[in-house]
This record gives sequence, structure tokens and C-alpha cells, in this order.
Amino acid sequence: MIEATALLVVGLALLVWSADRLVFGAAALARNVGISPLVIGMTILAMGSSAPEMVVSATAALNDKTNTAVGNVIGSNIANIALILGMTALIKPLLISSDIVRRELPLLLVISLIAGAVLWDLELAFHEGVILAGMFIVFLIAMMNIGRASGESDPALAEQEAEIPDGVPSMKATFWIVIGLILLIGSASMVVEGATVIAKAFGMSDLVIGLTIVAVGTSLPELAASIAGVLKGEDDLAVGNIIGSNIFNILAVMGIPGLLNPSMIDPSAMDRDYVVMMALTVILFIFAVGKGRKIGRLQGLFLLACFIGYQGYLFFNIAQ
Repeated sequence: MIEATALLVVGLALLVWSADRLVFGAAALARNVGISPLVIGMTILAMGSSAPEMVVSATAALNDKTNTAVGNVIGSNIANIALILGMTALIKPLLISSDIVRRELPLLLVISLIAGAVLWDLELAFHEGVILAGMFIVFLIAMMNIGRASGESDPALAEQEAEIPDGVPSMKATFWIVIGLILLIGSASMVVEGATVIAKAFGMSDLVIGLTIVAVGTSLPELAASIAGVLKGEDDLAVGNIIGSNIFNILAVMGIPGLLNPSMIDPSAMDRDYVVMMALTVILFIFAVGKGRKIGRLQGLFLLACFIGYQGYLFFNIAQ
């Protein structure tokens, strides 16, 4: 049990670090070969914070742990809104001024409803994985077109492009891509293996381990990015990272187990956890587009309380 816990903790730490190094190298190399900052920002950087979820989802699916993969998606989306935005807003109220963020929010609502349609029959099928993957590609193309139309006037784009590393030698960038990719795959296996042992020891289902420890662990990049963004006054980047990550999680991360290991899922994923995710998405929409377009400290405290209450419920009903 101690070994499994150590494996999980070390795996999560390596997962976050290797994802950061992979994104750093990929973004730097893309810049060196002449790819526009807009494309880099809307693809490599935007997907970077969801890289841990993607690799863990694939690893879990290949190990016949599709419920862990689905739990990781739903749990990460819940953690992104309730834990990360809640904590970030407590540090500093979030003002939302970006047109892209306001356009992405209704899209997040629609895509969250699509997730419900996918989970409704309690089966994640291959054709549903194909549909989600196709929608993910369409989403990326659409966001790049919107970004080109918005140009430099959109604060979220300017903040995102400022994050792209500059002046990094191509050899160094390639080194970090290779190291990041190797460690990302290895650490994902450590996380899934450690989580599985802990789940069995405490009588936790594969779904619950995905919703709790794995989801919070793989959401650490979003937490770091959001806090760093708000401390630098980049509120749109902080909120945009969360919205984009949740969209990526549903379309890309949930699509992966459908493609790799189509299977039935735990009914609680739809009856309990999806309902919580959808409710929090609606609450975020109300906060962000309401009067003042702001997520203040009171709203942040409410979101954080929702997360604590939800996690508490899961642990008190640990076998479900």
C-alpha cells in the first residue's frame, strides 16, 4: 500500500512535469520552424494542460480501466471549475473580457450536453469515440479561424501568445520533446498502476479513483496555469485555460477510450457525476456572463465549497 501510494505520488509529479517539458519543447520547435504564434497558442499550448488527462486516459483504456478514464474526464472538469477556478477567484476576483472566452462558454455548454448524450446509454462505443475525435478537430479549426478574425484585439490570444518560448535552440527543444514524451507515457502507467492498487485496498471503484485522486492530480497543470495567470493580471488566460481544457477533456480525452477500448461504463458516471459536472458548467456560465462578467471571491468560495462537498460525498460512499 505504501509502495502504491509512493508510485502514485511520484507518477503524478512526473506526469505534470513531463507534460510541461513536452509542451515547452513542442512550442519552441514549432516557433523555430515558422509556425505562427496563433496556431501554436491555439493547439500546442491549449492542449498542453490536458496532456496528462490524454495519456492517463489512453493508458487506463489499454489496461481495461475505461471507467477510470471516464472518471478522469468528468472529475477533471469538476475540479477545473469548482476547485481551480474557486481557488483562483479567492486569490483574486476574475474579470472576463475576452470575446473568445464568451464564445467558448456557450460551446462548452453544448459539448457538455453532447457528453451526456454519449454517456446516456452507459456505453462508450467506438463510433462515439470517432465522433468525439472528429468534433475535436473541427473545434480546433474553428477556434483558429475565430482567433484570426479577432486578431490582436483579443486579450486572451495576446496573453496566450506571450507564453510561447522564444530563442530556444531546436536541438534543445527536440531534447525536451523526447524526454517529455517518454516520461509522460511512463508516469501515466505509474499513476494508473498505483491508483488501481489503492482503489482495491480501500474498496473504491475504478470510476471513483478516476473522479478523485487521478482527476485532481491530472488537473494540477490547470491549477498552476490559472494561479500564475491571475497573479500576472491575465484573467482571460486563466478562465480560458479552464474552458478550453474542459472542452478538450470531453472531445479528445473521452474519445480516446472509445477508440481504444469501447465498453460499458458505471451507471454512477451518468446518474451522479455527469449531473454534478453539468450543474457546475451552468453555474460557471451564469457567473461569467452575468452582471459585471466576473467571478468574485464569494462565487469562488461557493465553487470551492461545491468541490469539497462533492469529494466528501464520494469518500463517504467510497465503494460506489
